[in-house]
Amino acid sequence: MIQRLYDWTLGLAEHRHALWVLALVSFLESSMFPIPPDIIMIPMIIARPNRAFLIASVALVASVLGGMLGYAIGAMAFDALGEPILRALGKADSMAEFATTFNDMGFWAVLAAGITPFPYKVITIMSGWTGMPLATFIATSILARGLRFFLVALLLWKFGAPVRDFIERRLPLMFTLALALLIGGFFAIKLL
Repeated sequence: MIQRLYDWTLGLAEHRHALWVLALVSFLESSMFPIPPDIIMIPMIIARPNRAFLIASVALVASVLGGMLGYAIGAMAFDALGEPILRALGKADSMAEFATTFNDMGFWAVLAAGITPFPYKVITIMSGWTGMPLATFIATSILARGLRFFLVALLLWKFGAPVRDFIERRLPLMFTLALALLIGGFFAIKLL
């Protein structure tokens, strides 16, 4: 089953609309979708290493634009949805303190979430909710997502064939590690 999924993903990576699919997934992942764009981006680069930096650029632009949507969700929907829930739980006062703390370290929070497997959408929404300056959010998002996507692109462009061989020989292990990272990201959300 894992082999079929891997083969399907590689086939999708070679499809003529693969860049559009990557853009859509990258955009949605930054504000609401639980699947990271790496799942499509990595096979795309492995399948066509000569397009590695184009693929990373598409992921970057779409991810930052999606992050701006997440920021808008946090900025515009918190009063209608989040605050009444927090009042009912008796947490409204502590959230104001959290917002101040988050904005004090906002650059680092956005940078860390943009680079690591931590769900980026959590930080995009929180950035809007806490009122982080939009320019800081955008600049940090470009830096973080650029580092993440272009580092992956560079490594796969440089070492693509050995990486592909490694993945294909250890496909169940790679799938398990990717799943563990995804589940770990969801648990990290619950700890916030």
